[in-house]
Amino acid sequence: MYAILDIETTGGQFNEEGITEIAIYKFDGHEVTDQFISLVNPEKEIQPFVVKLTGINNAMLRSAPKFYEVAKRIIEITEGCIIVAHNAQFDYRILRTEFDRLGYNFERQSLCTVELSQKLLPEQTSHSLGKLVRALGIPMSDRHRATGDALATVELFKLLLDKDIEKEIVKGLVKSENSQQKKGLSTKLLDMLNSIPAVTGVYYIYKENGELIYIGKSRNIKKRVNQHFTGTSRRSKRIQKDAFTVTYEETGSELIALLKECQEIKVNQPLLNRSQKKATFPWSLYAAKNTNGYIALSLTKTDGRKKEIISFSGAAEGKNALIRITEKYNLCQKINGLDPSVTDACFPYGTGNCNGGCIGAELHTEYNVRVGEFISFNSFNGQTMAIIDRGRKVDERSVVLIENGKYIGYGFYKLNYQVNNLDILKNILVLMEDSKDAKSIIRGYIRKKKDLKILHF
Repeated sequence: MYAILDIETTGGQFNEEGITEIAIYKFDGHEVTDQFISLVNPEKEIQPFVVKLTGINNAMLRSAPKFYEVAKRIIEITEGCIIVAHNAQFDYRILRTEFDRLGYNFERQSLCTVELSQKLLPEQTSHSLGKLVRALGIPMSDRHRATGDALATVELFKLLLDKDIEKEIVKGLVKSENSQQKKGLSTKLLDMLNSIPAVTGVYYIYKENGELIYIGKSRNIKKRVNQHFTGTSRRSKRIQKDAFTVTYEETGSELIALLKECQEIKVNQPLLNRSQKKATFPWSLYAAKNTNGYIALSLTKTDGRKKEIISFSGAAEGKNALIRITEKYNLCQKINGLDPSVTDACFPYGTGNCNGGCIGAELHTEYNVRVGEFISFNSFNGQTMAIIDRGRKVDERSVVLIENGKYIGYGFYKLNYQVNNLDILKNILVLMEDSKDAKSIIRGYIRKKKDLKILHF
């Protein structure tokens, strides 16, 4: 049996994508015997280029089921089947990643129709799905939607099966997850890999003499260590050569994993984390009232004597962020120093994207309210808050504490524990070092995770 499928995603960084639509057709070699089609709420924003390509937008997915709500149906319809897809490595990886986030190990054999068509149709000039089905006269509708692409793959697969009379080529291209994952690993590396769980946390790789050579974090430690053990980069090869022991600390929360990784690298300075030892933020965004009473945002070299709003690793990153902030909060380019040559109204004023602070047309009190909204959302200055996130177990939650604008530490508590009392909360914390790096990590995590629970004291 085969489960022929297509998945549409949000786009984004590798292994950070979310599923937006999935279509699966169960195929017995002759006809479709079952099907599952659904939009999926990825709980993250869709990249603009993906919206343009697929026509799927964020509004369409607000009421769609989340992945955990359709996961059981996906397991049932693919049980005992070989996963078939055009570029199966991508679709299978996306599925495994989603199941990993739920703590479930999803393993199926897979078969790629790109590879199969290259073997059976070598005369074709292109093996992309769109061009291939057009060349073969296979009807196709709803290109770049899961249903249209999956149905086209069904018809393509039927044709390819007919061409492979002895089915030897099909059999030869079926991949097993275990054989892919463990291919070429030595017994030493396999033993280490088998001792590591698929959990979120921080991991430590040691040489035989006890020297710590690498620290990393991952939402799936087992998968990440396997990537080190099978990678071809210079660092991966060093790890494969020198690794003797791998230990880990489960955190449940990705935020705590990020914060621990950052501090542990600074403290231990492992040989293979050289590029991360000195994470610096030499540019910062500051706020100050100008002579007309408007609060101006300015990007300058970091000054330890002042309280910054946000810090950046480079001037270009900071300037791009200031441009986005100015646009998002309808602020003035002239006031924020983005167009110093302007002596009168800034250009956005003429297009309606500036309310006229540059020429005094907007009261500074009204303008400063919007600047204040930006500062309060992005700066921890003077704030005391507890960031609540997932824990290591179902009945546990994690907490990261900011007190008077300083990062204090993290802890874990049972669901019946009272965390709304600051003095009680501080008793369960593991104290950590306050730094610009830590605050930058926390700010970025809050911006990314829109549904985080945050308690303000």
